[in-house]
Amino acid sequence: MLSDRQLDKSIPVPLYYQLKETILDEIKSGKYPKDSMIPTEMELSDLFGISRTTVRQAVAELVNEGWLYRIKSKGTFVSQPKVNQDFIQKLESYNDQIRRTGRTPHSKVLDFKVMKAPKNVADGLDIALNSKVVFLHRIRFADEDPIVIVESYLPYDKCSFVMGHDFATESLYSVLSGKNETKVSCVKRHMETAEAGSPETKLLGISPHKPIFYFTSIGYNIYGNPIEFSLAKYRGDKSSFDITLFTNN
Repeated sequence: MLSDRQLDKSIPVPLYYQLKETILDEIKSGKYPKDSMIPTEMELSDLFGISRTTVRQAVAELVNEGWLYRIKSKGTFVSQPKVNQDFIQKLESYNDQIRRTGRTPHSKVLDFKVMKAPKNVADGLDIALNSKVVFLHRIRFADEDPIVIVESYLPYDKCSFVMGHDFATESLYSVLSGKNETKVSCVKRHMETAEAGSPETKLLGISPHKPIFYFTSIGYNIYGNPIEFSLAKYRGDKSSFDITLFTNN
Protein backbone atom coordinates (compact mmCIF):
# COMPACT_ATOMS: atom_id res chain seq x y z
CA MET A 1 0.00 0.00 0.00
CA LEU A 2 1.02 3.65 -0.23
CA SER A 3 2.06 3.67 3.42
CA ASP A 4 4.92 1.32 2.48
CA ARG A 5 6.23 3.52 -0.34
CA GLN A 6 8.71 6.40 -0.35
CA LEU A 7 9.67 9.23 -2.68
CA ASP A 8 13.32 9.93 -3.50
CA LYS A 9 14.01 13.62 -2.85
CA SER A 10 17.65 13.28 -3.90
CA ILE A 11 16.97 12.72 -7.61
CA PRO A 12 16.02 15.37 -10.23
CA VAL A 13 12.56 13.91 -10.81
CA PRO A 14 9.69 16.18 -9.71
CA LEU A 15 8.04 14.97 -6.53
CA TYR A 16 4.55 15.33 -7.98
CA TYR A 17 5.55 12.99 -10.83
CA GLN A 18 7.08 10.45 -8.42
CA LEU A 19 3.86 10.49 -6.39
CA LYS A 20 1.73 10.18 -9.51
CA GLU A 21 3.70 7.14 -10.70
CA THR A 22 3.61 5.61 -7.21
CA ILE A 23 -0.17 5.90 -6.98
CA LEU A 24 -0.54 4.60 -10.54
CA ASP A 25 1.67 1.60 -9.76
CA GLU A 26 -0.51 0.77 -6.75
CA ILE A 27 -3.64 0.98 -8.92
CA LYS A 28 -2.19 -1.19 -11.71
CA SER A 29 -1.00 -3.80 -9.21
CA GLY A 30 -4.55 -4.13 -7.87
CA LYS A 31 -3.81 -2.79 -4.40
CA TYR A 32 -6.43 -0.10 -4.97
CA PRO A 33 -9.29 -1.78 -6.87
CA LYS A 34 -12.01 -0.02 -8.82
CA ASP A 35 -14.13 2.39 -6.74
CA SER A 36 -11.80 2.17 -3.70
CA MET A 37 -10.85 5.48 -2.08
CA ILE A 38 -7.25 6.63 -2.03
CA PRO A 39 -5.86 8.61 0.94
CA THR A 40 -6.86 12.27 1.17
CA GLU A 41 -4.56 15.10 0.07
CA MET A 42 -3.69 15.80 3.71
CA GLU A 43 -2.93 12.14 4.39
CA LEU A 44 -0.72 11.88 1.30
CA SER A 45 1.02 15.12 2.25
CA ASP A 46 1.79 13.81 5.73
CA LEU A 47 2.69 10.33 4.51
CA PHE A 48 5.31 11.50 2.01
CA GLY A 49 6.39 14.73 3.69
CA ILE A 50 5.43 16.91 0.71
CA SER A 51 3.18 19.93 0.21
CA ARG A 52 -0.51 19.60 -0.53
CA THR A 53 0.10 21.58 -3.73
CA THR A 54 2.44 18.81 -4.90
CA VAL A 55 -0.12 16.17 -3.97
CA ARG A 56 -2.90 18.09 -5.70
CA GLN A 57 -0.93 18.25 -8.97
CA ALA A 58 -0.26 14.50 -8.95
CA VAL A 59 -3.88 13.63 -8.20
CA ALA A 60 -5.23 16.13 -10.75
CA GLU A 61 -3.20 14.53 -13.53
CA LEU A 62 -4.48 11.07 -12.61
CA VAL A 63 -8.05 12.41 -12.65
CA ASN A 64 -7.52 14.04 -16.05
CA GLU A 65 -6.06 10.81 -17.43
CA GLY A 66 -9.06 8.79 -16.21
CA TRP A 67 -7.37 6.76 -13.46
CA LEU A 68 -9.16 8.53 -10.60
CA TYR A 69 -12.45 10.36 -10.09
CA ARG A 70 -13.64 12.73 -7.40
CA ILE A 71 -16.92 12.84 -5.50
CA LYS A 72 -17.51 16.18 -3.79
CA SER A 73 -17.32 16.00 0.01
CA LYS A 74 -16.50 12.28 -0.10
CA GLY A 75 -13.05 11.80 -1.60
CA THR A 76 -11.05 10.56 -4.58
CA PHE A 77 -11.68 7.08 -5.96
CA VAL A 78 -10.14 4.64 -8.43
CA SER A 79 -11.76 4.47 -11.87
CA GLN A 80 -12.24 1.40 -14.03
CA PRO A 81 -8.80 0.67 -15.58
CA LYS A 82 -8.35 1.77 -19.17
CA VAL A 83 -8.77 -0.80 -21.90
CA ASN A 84 -5.35 -1.38 -23.43
CA GLN A 85 -5.78 -1.47 -27.19
CA ASP A 86 -2.86 -3.15 -28.97
CA PHE A 87 -4.57 -3.41 -32.34
CA ILE A 88 -2.06 -0.85 -33.64
CA GLN A 89 0.49 -3.65 -33.68
CA LYS A 90 -1.71 -6.75 -33.88
CA LEU A 91 -4.49 -7.68 -36.32
CA GLU A 92 -7.24 -8.88 -34.02
CA SER A 93 -10.97 -8.38 -33.55
CA TYR A 94 -12.25 -5.96 -30.92
CA ASN A 95 -14.02 -8.82 -29.15
CA ASP A 96 -10.78 -10.79 -28.80
CA GLN A 97 -8.92 -7.71 -27.53
CA ILE A 98 -11.48 -7.06 -24.82
CA ARG A 99 -11.73 -10.70 -23.72
CA ARG A 100 -7.96 -10.79 -23.21
CA THR A 101 -8.35 -7.98 -20.65
CA GLY A 102 -10.82 -10.08 -18.67
CA ARG A 103 -13.82 -7.98 -19.63
CA THR A 104 -16.92 -8.83 -21.66
CA PRO A 105 -17.36 -7.24 -25.10
CA HIS A 106 -20.69 -6.48 -26.72
CA SER A 107 -22.01 -4.17 -29.41
CA LYS A 108 -25.02 -2.03 -30.17
CA VAL A 109 -25.88 -1.58 -33.85
CA LEU A 110 -26.94 1.99 -34.59
CA ASP A 111 -27.37 1.60 -38.35
CA PHE A 112 -26.90 -1.19 -40.88
CA LYS A 113 -27.81 -0.56 -44.51
CA VAL A 114 -26.75 -0.31 -48.15
CA MET A 115 -25.88 3.21 -49.29
CA LYS A 116 -23.95 5.17 -51.92
CA ALA A 117 -20.27 5.68 -51.18
CA PRO A 118 -19.28 9.31 -50.41
CA LYS A 119 -15.92 10.52 -51.70
CA ASN A 120 -13.77 9.61 -48.67
CA VAL A 121 -15.21 6.07 -48.62
CA ALA A 122 -14.90 5.63 -52.38
CA ASP A 123 -11.28 6.79 -52.25
CA GLY A 124 -10.50 4.48 -49.33
CA LEU A 125 -12.06 1.44 -50.98
CA ASP A 126 -10.75 2.36 -54.44
CA ILE A 127 -14.23 2.24 -55.99
CA ALA A 128 -16.26 4.69 -58.05
CA LEU A 129 -18.03 7.55 -56.31
CA ASN A 130 -21.63 6.62 -55.36
CA SER A 131 -20.94 2.89 -55.72
CA LYS A 132 -23.03 0.71 -53.42
CA VAL A 133 -21.45 -0.03 -50.06
CA VAL A 134 -22.57 -1.77 -46.88
CA PHE A 135 -22.62 0.66 -43.95
CA LEU A 136 -22.37 -0.70 -40.39
CA HIS A 137 -22.47 1.79 -37.49
CA ARG A 138 -21.85 0.41 -33.98
CA ILE A 139 -20.98 1.29 -30.41
CA ARG A 140 -18.56 -1.25 -28.90
CA PHE A 141 -18.58 -1.87 -25.14
CA ALA A 142 -16.30 -3.40 -22.52
CA ASP A 143 -18.67 -4.68 -19.83
CA GLU A 144 -21.07 -1.74 -19.55
CA ASP A 145 -18.60 0.97 -20.59
CA PRO A 146 -19.02 2.37 -24.13
CA ILE A 147 -15.47 2.45 -25.52
CA VAL A 148 -15.61 3.21 -29.24
CA ILE A 149 -17.95 4.28 -32.03
CA VAL A 150 -17.15 2.55 -35.33
CA GLU A 151 -18.40 3.30 -38.83
CA SER A 152 -17.50 0.45 -41.22
CA TYR A 153 -17.93 0.54 -45.00
CA LEU A 154 -17.62 -2.52 -47.25
CA PRO A 155 -17.88 -2.81 -51.05
CA TYR A 156 -21.34 -4.22 -51.70
CA ASP A 157 -20.35 -6.29 -54.73
CA LYS A 158 -17.95 -8.34 -52.58
CA CYS A 159 -19.62 -8.18 -49.18
CA SER A 160 -23.38 -8.23 -49.71
CA PHE A 161 -23.52 -11.55 -47.82
CA VAL A 162 -22.85 -9.75 -44.51
CA MET A 163 -26.38 -8.32 -44.63
CA GLY A 164 -27.64 -11.66 -43.33
CA HIS A 165 -25.67 -11.41 -40.06
CA ASP A 166 -26.38 -9.92 -36.64
CA PHE A 167 -23.47 -7.68 -35.63
CA ALA A 168 -24.86 -7.05 -32.19
CA THR A 169 -23.51 -10.53 -31.41
CA GLU A 170 -21.14 -11.39 -34.28
CA SER A 171 -17.68 -10.07 -35.12
CA LEU A 172 -17.37 -8.38 -38.51
CA TYR A 173 -13.84 -9.71 -39.06
CA SER A 174 -14.96 -13.25 -38.22
CA VAL A 175 -17.78 -13.02 -40.76
CA LEU A 176 -15.47 -11.56 -43.42
CA SER A 177 -12.88 -14.28 -42.80
CA GLY A 178 -15.22 -16.89 -44.30
CA LYS A 179 -13.94 -16.03 -47.80
CA ASN A 180 -10.40 -15.39 -49.01
CA GLU A 181 -11.68 -12.48 -51.09
CA THR A 182 -13.06 -10.70 -48.01
CA LYS A 183 -10.79 -11.90 -45.19
CA VAL A 184 -8.84 -8.92 -43.83
CA SER A 185 -5.14 -9.82 -43.81
CA CYS A 186 -3.55 -6.36 -43.57
CA VAL A 187 -4.70 -3.02 -42.16
CA LYS A 188 -3.30 0.47 -42.57
CA ARG A 189 -4.32 2.92 -39.84
CA HIS A 190 -4.01 6.65 -39.29
CA MET A 191 -4.52 8.05 -35.79
CA GLU A 192 -5.09 11.58 -34.58
CA THR A 193 -6.62 13.15 -31.51
CA ALA A 194 -9.74 15.28 -31.48
CA GLU A 195 -12.27 16.79 -29.11
CA ALA A 196 -15.55 15.03 -28.50
CA GLY A 197 -18.43 16.67 -30.35
CA SER A 198 -22.15 16.29 -29.82
CA PRO A 199 -22.47 12.75 -31.31
CA GLU A 200 -19.53 11.40 -29.26
CA THR A 201 -20.78 13.14 -26.13
CA LYS A 202 -24.17 11.47 -26.47
CA LEU A 203 -23.08 8.01 -27.61
CA LEU A 204 -19.99 7.56 -25.44
CA GLY A 205 -21.37 9.32 -22.36
CA ILE A 206 -18.52 11.81 -22.06
CA SER A 207 -18.36 15.56 -21.51
CA PRO A 208 -18.04 17.95 -24.46
CA HIS A 209 -14.49 18.63 -25.63
CA LYS A 210 -13.05 15.57 -23.87
CA PRO A 211 -10.22 13.96 -25.87
CA ILE A 212 -10.92 11.09 -28.23
CA PHE A 213 -8.63 8.98 -30.41
CA TYR A 214 -9.75 9.11 -34.04
CA PHE A 215 -8.66 6.24 -36.31
CA THR A 216 -9.09 5.94 -40.07
CA SER A 217 -8.41 2.38 -41.21
CA ILE A 218 -8.32 0.50 -44.49
CA GLY A 219 -8.36 -3.30 -44.39
CA TYR A 220 -6.95 -5.29 -47.31
CA ASN A 221 -7.57 -8.87 -48.39
CA ILE A 222 -4.82 -11.37 -49.27
CA TYR A 223 -4.76 -10.03 -52.83
CA GLY A 224 -3.99 -6.50 -51.65
CA ASN A 225 -7.45 -5.12 -52.47
CA PRO A 226 -9.22 -2.80 -49.96
CA ILE A 227 -12.16 -4.58 -48.40
CA GLU A 228 -13.02 -2.38 -45.41
CA PHE A 229 -12.89 1.36 -44.75
CA SER A 230 -13.61 2.36 -41.16
CA LEU A 231 -13.73 5.40 -38.91
CA ALA A 232 -13.35 4.72 -35.18
CA LYS A 233 -13.59 7.15 -32.27
CA TYR A 234 -12.20 5.86 -28.96
CA ARG A 235 -12.75 7.40 -25.55
CA GLY A 236 -9.52 8.98 -24.35
CA ASP A 237 -10.36 8.34 -20.69
CA LYS A 238 -11.02 4.62 -21.21
CA SER A 239 -8.43 3.60 -23.79
CA SER A 240 -4.66 3.40 -24.06
CA PHE A 241 -2.55 2.22 -26.99
CA ASP A 242 0.78 0.41 -27.12
CA ILE A 243 3.22 0.82 -30.00
CA THR A 244 6.38 -1.26 -30.44
CA LEU A 245 9.19 0.10 -32.61
CA PHE A 246 12.16 -1.83 -33.99
CA THR A 247 15.53 -0.55 -35.23
CA ASN A 248 16.81 -1.35 -38.71
CA ASN A 249 19.84 -3.17 -37.26
